[in-house]
Amino acid sequence: MLNIVAHTDGACLGNPGVGGFAAVMRAKNKKKICQGYDKNPQSTNNKMELRAVICVIDWCNEIQKEPCEIEIRTDSQYLVDTSKHSIKSLTSSARPNNELWLELIKKAHDGGHHITFVKVPGHSGNEDNEEADKLAKAQARRARHEVYGC
Repeated sequence: MLNIVAHTDGACLGNPGVGGFAAVMRAKNKKKICQGYDKNPQSTNNKMELRAVICVIDWCNEIQKEPCEIEIRTDSQYLVDTSKHSIKSLTSSARPNNELWLELIKKAHDGGHHITFVKVPGHSGNEDNEEADKLAKAQARRARHEVYGC
């Protein structure tokens, strides 16, 4: 099983607002970047945090094509706390962002991946965490520019 450490982050310009996400991944002593944005003005920071994790899983499924041991290092207390809930609870229609949790769980299961979430302090000088933060904010600005032209 391939071991991957991924620092993830999500950002919105306004909450809700357009948003961006990013992951800085390391596997086999190589660094990979995964990033994107959401032009929906009703996006939230939590949705972007989840999108960053889904981006990592997509990379594992599409590029690695083998089961991975994925350690998600995040400054999002929401991700860490919510990930401890049962699958039934995470995917319940009463759960906020249940569609993203369902997507995350399904893609991880389909790829045979094992995911652990580790809380790290934000803005504490960790190079990969800082880079993920910077990239997520840049993606949010990109979304704002595409939507509002500014």
